[in-house]
Amino acid sequence: MNKTSQTNEKPAFVLWFTGLSGAGKSTLADRVYERLTQSGRPIERLDGDSLRAAFPATGFSRKDRDEHIKRVGYMASRLEHHGVIVVASFISPYREARDFVRKLCRNFVEVYVDASLETCRKRDVKGLYKKAMAGQIQSFTGLDDPYEEPQHPEIIVKTDQQSIDQSEKTILDYIQRYL
Repeated sequence: MNKTSQTNEKPAFVLWFTGLSGAGKSTLADRVYERLTQSGRPIERLDGDSLRAAFPATGFSRKDRDEHIKRVGYMASRLEHHGVIVVASFISPYREARDFVRKLCRNFVEVYVDASLETCRKRDVKGLYKKAMAGQIQSFTGLDDPYEEPQHPEIIVKTDQQSIDQSEKTILDYIQRYL
């Protein structure tokens, strides 16, 4: 029996943000995380950039990306099992890896942060698209490596058509059932 069922509290869940680089995953996840910390419930933030820094040998081949997402997904599922809300933001470009994580979790909420490739290239705050287009980065998601859009995400936010506040509200409205 886990901690949440013993105390009759609302269940923990994994809020998984996916989308192209520059779509707004981390920005939105950070805002939602900050809002959720006010609930007083245990919460953890997992982000692709920070975890890649912690595991620098993680490559960018399809196999490497799948293994990375599966490891992170397992970590998220264990946290959830112990009553921790998890806010995770990863490009996670392949459907199969995201579906693997979904199956590990009791309450998996996939947030597709949808923005056109053109919008993401214009935002390019890290300069990654520019480097990829100059040939300095290989297998870049959305350019020379595919991004497989979620087929049935629980939440879709179109960050090139709505404000950050509107996107945040859409997410918070949906997850209210868990709070």
